[in-house]
Amino acid sequence: MIIAIDGYEANVKNRVGVGRYAYEILIRLYQKRRKGLNFRIYLPNQPRFDMPKETLWWKDRILPIKKFWTFVSLPLAVTFDTPIADVIFTPTHYIPRFISIPRVCVMYDLSYLYYPEMFRAKDLHQLVHWTRYSARLAKHILTISHFSKRAIMEKYEVPDERITVVYPGLTMSEISNSKYQIARNYILSVGTLQPRKNYVRLIEAFSSLKDKNVQLVIVGKKGWLYEEILEAPKKYGVDGRVQFLDFVPDEKLPGLYKHAVCFALPSLYEGFGLPVLEAMSYGCPVVVSKTSSLPEIAGDAGIYVDPEDIGSIKNGLEKGTKARESLEGKQKISIGLVHAKQFTWENAARKTLEILQNV
Repeated sequence: MIIAIDGYEANVKNRVGVGRYAYEILIRLYQKRRKGLNFRIYLPNQPRFDMPKETLWWKDRILPIKKFWTFVSLPLAVTFDTPIADVIFTPTHYIPRFISIPRVCVMYDLSYLYYPEMFRAKDLHQLVHWTRYSARLAKHILTISHFSKRAIMEKYEVPDERITVVYPGLTMSEISNSKYQIARNYILSVGTLQPRKNYVRLIEAFSSLKDKNVQLVIVGKKGWLYEEILEAPKKYGVDGRVQFLDFVPDEKLPGLYKHAVCFALPSLYEGFGLPVLEAMSYGCPVVVSKTSSLPEIAGDAGIYVDPEDIGSIKNGLEKGTKARESLEGKQKISIGLVHAKQFTWENAARKTLEILQNV
C-alpha cells in the first residue's frame, strides 16, 4: 500500500497550529513502520534537518513548482508518480484538485464562518470556498474536537460516518532556563496574534486587576489584523506591564508555562486549543472561555469566563492568579495534570493510520 502525504505545512521553520500538527503526525507515522506500507512525502523545498530521513519505504518528492500547490503542482506529481498511490493525506483543509485517488484531509475549525470579519478578504475567500470543495469530495475528514465535528456536519452537511475526531497530542520537553527577561509574577497567554484570540479584551481586563505587580506575557507570532492588539497596552495604560515575545521555540515554552501564575486564553473560538493542554501538563492553572471546544479540552480543570464580557475575564484572571494558593485551585491543577495525559501524538498517529488504511 502506498500512502501519499502533503508535507508542505510540516516542512516550515516555525511550526505553530497546522504546521505543528502536520509535523507531529508525520514524525509518528514514520515511527510506526508497518510491513507492506510505503510513504511518499511531497514537499515544495528540501526537507528540513528534523524531518524524517528517507528509507526504502519512506521517499521524499521535491516538486519544482511551488505556486498553485493545491491546484497544479501536487495533483500533477501525484497523478504521474508510479505506481500510483492508494490514498493521499493532506493535514490541511485543502485537498489536491483533479485527482481520482481517495483524499483525506484535516479540518481544524470553522471560525471563518462564525467570525468572517476577523479574517482578511483573500484568506476568507480561500477558506470558505476551498474548504467547501474538500468537504464535498474528501473521502474522509479528520478533525480535532467533537465541537469541530458538529460544526462541520452542520455547516457542510457531511454525514457523521465521514468524519473522525483525532485529538492532537502533547510533546513534553524538559524544563530549561528561559532566555527571556520577564517579571517573576506573570500571566501567560500563547497563540498567534489574530482577532479571534481576543487579546484586546484580555489586555483590557488585565488592566483592571487589583494586583499591579503582575505582568501579562503574550507568546505568538504576528498573524493578521494584529495592529489593534499591539496598540491595546498603551490604550489601557499597561504598556509597561504587557510583553509580546513573538514566536518562542517549543523547547523554551515549558519553563514559561511552569513559572506562570496562570495561563489565560479567553478566545472567541478554538477548534482545540493546544496551549491550554500544554499549560495543564506543566501544572499551570488555566483561565479559558466557556465557548467552542475549550470546555471539551480543559474539562474540570478550567476556570471559565465569558469571552465577550470584560468583567467575567477580569474575575477569571483574579481566580487564576490565586489558584496556586487556594484548595479549589490546587484541585483544578491536579485534575489538569491527569487530564492532559490522555492526549498523545502516538494515539493521534495510530488513529490517522487506521483511517488511511480503511479508506
